[in-house]
Amino acid sequence: MELIYKGKTKDVYRDSADDNGVVLFFKDDMTGKDGVFDPGENQVGLTVEGSGRAGLKLSSYFFEKINALGYPTHFKSADLDSRYMYVHPVETFGKGVEVICRFKATGSFIRRYGAYIEDGEQLDDFVEFTLKDDKRQDPPINEAGLVALDILQPGEHDVIVENTLKICKLIKEELAQRGFDLYDIKLEFGRDIKTGEVMLIDEISGGNMRVYKAGQKVDPLELVDLFFK
Repeated sequence: MELIYKGKTKDVYRDSADDNGVVLFFKDDMTGKDGVFDPGENQVGLTVEGSGRAGLKLSSYFFEKINALGYPTHFKSADLDSRYMYVHPVETFGKGVEVICRFKATGSFIRRYGAYIEDGEQLDDFVEFTLKDDKRQDPPINEAGLVALDILQPGEHDVIVENTLKICKLIKEELAQRGFDLYDIKLEFGRDIKTGEVMLIDEISGGNMRVYKAGQKVDPLELVDLFFK
């Protein structure tokens, strides 16, 4: 396979067996700081054996659920042993846009708005857009800014918000059925290279969400173990 992009937690390859295919390799690297996992960090903070396979296993589960409901995603299939996810080729919005759905206030939301809300306080399904930019600490941006910078086309923002809420509520309900409380989750969207359709991309793993059980934070590996128990 030909390496296209080397990322912090995943590497992207062109699939030599499929001219119209891309392969994501899930690494055992996790975002965080000083050896502590944090999905909001912009750097690799630790390497945990098995975390790549765990992230792919949970991602595959949710992508299959989402695909079955008819929401467009880049997911085609996965090979857990090789830690490969086979996906449709897409183009990112600009240099990458992250979409965070917040059900409860925590993390960077509290760091910014802690004067107005307590950690863990309920939010009304708040959807936030940030630009993927490590140097500038992933700055938040609104619809007008995304359109003005030619990152999104008019109307795409509303499509992303609508799909984000549907997808995240599905994930929240799946977790709740197993006794987990989803505080927030980070998604990414892009455009299908052929059709231009807005679709869910990247991954849906414990490394992209904050999950609690009985008031205690659940780390990504433990989440996968308990989820599939």
